[in-house]
Amino acid sequence: MFTSMLLALAVQVPRAAADDHDAVICGHQVLGAILAKYQEMGGENSPLGCPKTDELTTPNGVGRYNTFVGGSIYWSPDTGAHPVWGAIGDKWGALGWEAGSLGFPTGDELTNPDGAGKRQQFQHGTIYWHPTLSNGAHAVSGNIGSVWSAYNWESGDFGYPTSDVYWDKDNQENYQRFANKNLTIFSNPKGNGIEGCESACAGYYGVVGDTAGDRAKDLINETRVEIPLDSWNTRFVIRAWPTLKGRAASKADFQLGWDQMMSRVPTPWAMTGTERSSLYKQFACHAVFTFPKKPGQWLGGPSWDLESWRPDISWVKAMDPLTNSKCNWN
Repeated sequence: MFTSMLLALAVQVPRAAADDHDAVICGHQVLGAILAKYQEMGGENSPLGCPKTDELTTPNGVGRYNTFVGGSIYWSPDTGAHPVWGAIGDKWGALGWEAGSLGFPTGDELTNPDGAGKRQQFQHGTIYWHPTLSNGAHAVSGNIGSVWSAYNWESGDFGYPTSDVYWDKDNQENYQRFANKNLTIFSNPKGNGIEGCESACAGYYGVVGDTAGDRAKDLINETRVEIPLDSWNTRFVIRAWPTLKGRAASKADFQLGWDQMMSRVPTPWAMTGTERSSLYKQFACHAVFTFPKKPGQWLGGPSWDLESWRPDISWVKAMDPLTNSKCNWN
């Protein structure tokens, strides 16, 4: 009976590797795959320095780890042994280590193509860091990560993440800020009942810059792209919130408002030439037929909503109030 209990415990708490390559370093035992990774990094001369503990078992009983002066090495049967240290290690720890949302590390820390930033992959996401562009280390995962990756990660339109993921209680969605052009990526798990986001959706938005010069030229205060998760590669909505100045300027020359709206955000990946033509006519229709209803309210609502699935009708029909269905033609 006692022997059976010992065997069961041995199965529940595996070592990092069952081999003879074990060592006592700086007074602490380092074993198996963790030792091999430590030696690969340079041992005591690596950024990790001396071990501070013997090999320990993670709280879930699945993994093993050693802590070192400069970081840790974590191992699990599914992910192997990987060091975690520095700003990325601190962020991972703040998120709950291997028991948190990211799980175990699945790779070592890597240098990004720009030669300055760093990243490390975990089971359920990646942590990114840059010395000047990221405002610390931040994890990117889930639908937000999927949108970001579609635009080439930190090398693309969004740049590095500059915040963690936060909850927007007004819009009932998660959001994360990025370095380029005041851009934010969001993920709405249930939708908000508006076209493009009637059910689960994701997307991104850009707002006017923070400088007085930006605000002086502001025609479109915010551009938001909403992408239904059930038609990820085929449908989207662009929503623009024009300023009072923007309504007047776009009514006189809708190209001005269109250009600023599109400059706020990356072009939707699903946009075709035909869809772009339809969206352009929808924007022109909203701009030309913008009229105040009463103080603070406008015909058609506060935003101009452009749907990718509306057909590319002729300019004659788009500009005719008898045929344009209030800019929502079918």
